[in-house]
Amino acid sequence: MRLATFNVALSRRGSGVLLKELTEGSAEIDAVVEIILRVRPDILFLNELDRDAENRALARFVALLAAGRDGMEGIEYPYAFAGPVNTGIRSGVDFDGDGKTGGPRDAYGYGRFPGQYGMAVLSRFPLETGRVRTFQLLPWAAMPGALRPVLPDGSPYRPDEVWAARRLSSKSHWDLPVRLPDGRALHLLASHPTPPVFDGPEDLNGRRNHDEIRFWADYLDGAAWIADDAGTAGGLPGGVAFAILGDLNADPVDGEGRQEAIRALIAHPLVQDPAPASEGAAAATAAGEASAAHDGDGALDTADWSETGAGNLRVDYVLVSRNLRIAGAGVFWPAPGEPGADLLAASDHRLVWVDIALERAE
Repeated sequence: MRLATFNVALSRRGSGVLLKELTEGSAEIDAVVEIILRVRPDILFLNELDRDAENRALARFVALLAAGRDGMEGIEYPYAFAGPVNTGIRSGVDFDGDGKTGGPRDAYGYGRFPGQYGMAVLSRFPLETGRVRTFQLLPWAAMPGALRPVLPDGSPYRPDEVWAARRLSSKSHWDLPVRLPDGRALHLLASHPTPPVFDGPEDLNGRRNHDEIRFWADYLDGAAWIADDAGTAGGLPGGVAFAILGDLNADPVDGEGRQEAIRALIAHPLVQDPAPASEGAAAATAAGEASAAHDGDGALDTADWSETGAGNLRVDYVLVSRNLRIAGAGVFWPAPGEPGADLLAASDHRLVWVDIALERAE
């Protein structure tokens, strides 16, 4: 069974714009669809797909995948989940200190409208949405030892009441069980932490990114401080199978982020890292001045930020529990001249996939 995560970069500047584009069609959407059809994941976590209240954009996207493209057979995803996210939800709090409360930085997660940069899970297998745990509302301050943003002199970046109002998740964190063909439940642990840049000396986004990633390590440890949106406390039960998926916006070696959290998550005793690689990423690193200066293995990179000067980084992950057997892994990043290389301009991220072996059903 193939698990995948893909930041499809289908976020637009206004509510309803993506739905209109999905209906009318565009070269970018065609390329995203073709990438997914080429890789053919059984379970797919989408990042940066704008969410509307009725999930009409998601339904249209699912229909495009089912229809196929240019002779390629479509993929039916009969199960989908796209819960609400914090992006664009007005807080009524002046988070950024500009004297106003209505800007995109004053939302619980940066966004111009509710649902911008949304998330969704598509699956060929039943999603147990009645058992989903979401952590959209969890206060950042609830995390013991949270990296509260501070000014260079060590004083708090914003007053205590502003800090208390902040939520940990810039979008949401989901624990969504899926029922596998062999009868097991696989917990999809899905999130899209904020990028650790676009802030100031207080390192607001860098600290939030770190703690959004740290959340999953605490969740695997069954931390008592965690409470979901329904008020149920505690983390993941022991012994269950899980996969951590998403654009985590953190490279364990290079880039501007605080790397301790992503390193700790990869090294967690319950986690195995399939280390998906691609020839395209290796070639891009060899050709890029910024990436050539990196210390990490360029073949593992999943995002092309060469135009920004950041180079290529590994920020998209499918990490699986040690009670699962990995059967393969990769990144859709064809080298120049290879089939599919012309599709890569659709997103600055690459689709990452991992195959797990299923047990025989009794």
